[in-house]
Amino acid sequence: QVQLVESGGGLVQAGGSLRLSCATSERTFSRYNMGWFRQAPGKEREFVAVISWTGGNTYYADSVKGRFTISRDNAKSTMSLQMNSLKPEDTAVYYCAADLWSVGRSFSEYDYWGQGTQVTVSS
Repeated sequence: QVQLVESGGGLVQAGGSLRLSCATSERTFSRYNMGWFRQAPGKEREFVAVISWTGGNTYYADSVKGRFTISRDNAKSTMSLQMNSLKPEDTAVYYCAADLWSVGRSFSEYDYWGQGTQVTVSS
C-alpha cells in the first residue's frame, strides 16, 4: 500500500502562486507514475497533470497548461505542482495519485491516492 501525503494548499488571491507537494515513504517511489487531480464542490474529480516515473514525460490539462508545472525528485520521494497565475476556477481539493502503469487522464486508472489539500483562489 502506497501512502501519499499532500501539503502546500491554502488561500491565495487571483494571479498568485502556490506550490503543492506530495510525499511518500514508499521506497519504490521512483517506479511510479505520479499525477495530480482536483475536485471542486459539486463536480467530478478531474485530471490536472501527470509525470512519468523517469520524469521524462509530462502531460497537462488544457485548463492549466502554461500556468502549472509538475515535477518530481525521486531521491527524496516527492512530487510537486507549481501553480502560477491562479484563477478562481482553480479552487478545488487537489489530490496526488500514483500508479505503476498509467500516465492517463482518468482517475480510475490510478491505484493510490492522498487525502487531498484545499486550494482556494479568491477573486
